[in-house]
Amino acid sequence: MNLFTWLVELFNSTWVLPGGQTLLVREVVGNAFGLASALGGMRRKVWAWPVGIVGNVLLLTVFLGTILNPDHQLPSLLGQAGRQVMFITVAVYGWVRWRRAASDGGQVTPRWAPWSARIGIVLVMIVGTVALTPLFRALGSWEPVWADAWTFVGSLMATYGMAKGWTEFWLVWIAVDLVGVPLLFSSGFYATGFMYVFYGVFTAVGFVVWARAQANAKPRVDTIMPDPRPQSPES
Repeated sequence: MNLFTWLVELFNSTWVLPGGQTLLVREVVGNAFGLASALGGMRRKVWAWPVGIVGNVLLLTVFLGTILNPDHQLPSLLGQAGRQVMFITVAVYGWVRWRRAASDGGQVTPRWAPWSARIGIVLVMIVGTVALTPLFRALGSWEPVWADAWTFVGSLMATYGMAKGWTEFWLVWIAVDLVGVPLLFSSGFYATGFMYVFYGVFTAVGFVVWARAQANAKPRVDTIMPDPRPQSPES
C-alpha cells in the first residue's frame, strides 16, 4: 500500500460514537484546519486564508453526504456544503487584500464598518435566508432548512467582513453559531458541532482582540492644551 492510498483510506474512515453515530476522520481534520485559520485570522496573519481553504475543501466533501458517497450515513447539508465553496471564493479575495497589506509592510487594520454596511449585512442575512430556504428544501437539504440557509448567508457576510477588516465580522459569526450548532448536532455532524461550540467562545475573544487592536491603531490625541497667551515675536 503506497502513501497516497493509505491517506485516502484514512480520510474515508469513520469512528463509531456512542449511539451508533459515525464520525468521519476528514471532518475532524477539516475542522482542525478551520481552527488554525481562525487563530491566524485573530492574529491577522496572511496564512490564515490558504489554511482555511484546505479545511473548506475537506468539509465540502463531508457535507455533500450521500450525494458524493451513497454509502455515507450522514445527511446532505447543502447550505453547509455551499458555504464551503463560498468560503473558498471569498478566501481568495481576502488572501489578496491581506497580502497587499503585508507587502506594504503592515497588517490589515481592524476598523468599524460604516452604518450602511451594518444595515446591508443585516438585510442580506434576513432576505438571503428567506430566499434560499425554499431552494435548499427543494434540493433536499436537512430540516430545519431555514437554519441551513441562515448559516450559509451569515457565513458569507462574516467571511466578507473579515476580508474587509471590519471588527463586526466576529459578531456575525456568533449569530451564525447560535443557529448552526443545534443544526449540526441534530443532523449528526458532532465533530463540526462541538467545534462550533468552541468557535462561539473563540469569536467572542476574537472580537475583543480586534477591538483592542483597532483602538491601538488610532492616532493618539494630544491632551495638552496649547498656551492661549500670545507669544512674543522673536527678536
